Amino acid sequence: MNNQTLVKRDLAVLWHPCSQMKDHEQLPLIPIKSGQGVWLEDFDGKRYLDAVSSWWVNLFGHCNPVINHAVKAQLDTLEHVILGGFTHQAAVELAEKLVEITPPGLNKCFYADNGSSAIEIALKMSFHYWRNLGQSRKTKFVTLENSYHGETLGALAVGNVALYKDTYGPLLMDVISVASPDCYNREAGESWRDYSIRRFADMEQTLARHADTVSAVIVEPLVQCAGGMRMYDPVYLTLLREACDKYRVHLIADEIAVGFGRTSTLFACEQANISPDFMCLSKGLTGGYLPLSAVLTTDTVYQAFYDDYQNLTAFLHSHSYTGNALGCRAALATIGLFQSQDVLGNNRRLAAAMARAAERFKQHPHVAEVRQTGMILAIELVKNRLTREAYPWQQRRGLKVYQYALSQGVLLRPLGNVIYFMPPYVITEQEIELMVEVAWHGIQLATQD
Repeated sequence: MNNQTLVKRDLAVLWHPCSQMKDHEQLPLIPIKSGQGVWLEDFDGKRYLDAVSSWWVNLFGHCNPVINHAVKAQLDTLEHVILGGFTHQAAVELAEKLVEITPPGLNKCFYADNGSSAIEIALKMSFHYWRNLGQSRKTKFVTLENSYHGETLGALAVGNVALYKDTYGPLLMDVISVASPDCYNREAGESWRDYSIRRFADMEQTLARHADTVSAVIVEPLVQCAGGMRMYDPVYLTLLREACDKYRVHLIADEIAVGFGRTSTLFACEQANISPDFMCLSKGLTGGYLPLSAVLTTDTVYQAFYDDYQNLTAFLHSHSYTGNALGCRAALATIGLFQSQDVLGNNRRLAAAMARAAERFKQHPHVAEVRQTGMILAIELVKNRLTREAYPWQQRRGLKVYQYALSQGVLLRPLGNVIYFMPPYVITEQEIELMVEVAWHGIQLATQD
């Protein structure tokens, strides 16, 4: 088997995600044969440094021996069983562990099998909670501009990235959108904290005006990832928790991308010292091994559904692979690595190394901003650094960086004209230097005209 043979077979039958398939007439697919640590290897023997953790899911490297062992052991015992009316050890142990490590008060765990499904569950639970309490007017959701929460219809509706959402507008429920605290838009000399506080005024006014009809506010804590790795200060979450309590509105924290150490704490909400009413987890939950998601919620929410069957208050939501034993065991092994090693401390050292390596981008004539939250670092490409005039999206400057990086053995997948690094936590400082060096030359090439 070689690259060319597998690509030909692929294009005959596969439709790839988040892709214009016609691009692959000029942009060859990369068939991956194996992975080890931060490295992927294709069928022709070329290696690629996985600088984006394979869509943000891989925490501890490809083929991690600890997670491998856990999944293999589980496979010999139980691969899966219906979770309706049944249970199993891995599902119980993982729920116990998630209750232990998430912010206080999140005492109940509901499983699904991907991030979008977790969002759907949180939206439905919130709406259904108010309905069970007789408050049937509370049907609306408040979301931030430039937010992203997934591709299923409910998740897409509460997102706000036009590229993904606009086409499906006629299919989506109406939501209330509020200006983002995205600190890229702050005034010169204004701190992240001050700008985030200033932008919160929009949220406060919205909740004051619509509290009687709002079920929940949904946010990506600290980093709006798919919207271009836009970042804000934890104070916004502190103020939001207070306002949600004041106006009797749920707070849904979408920690699918930012959870499990990406922001320098285990969960981003910790930096604001808050507990949401719902926390959605996926991606890094299983270390990048298997599809699994979880929604953590409170005893208060749970009790609103706990009743005699004939009263029809039950949450009758299900997925065939809910609580899959293999996924749960991979997740337990992943959490075990956090608890047996100083992962967060090491991440802080790696984040500092990323910051040092990327320092030179700050003076680049086509870089408007270098921003960082923990193990996420983003570089905003623009036509003019002083005016922040953006490149026309049709020019696809980021794609040029992607192509160059592949030629040099680094997997970068820019978000439009935002180049970012979100590597596995097992990356070394030398590999960080390589990753950043390749990105530097790719940006030089992409912006030279």
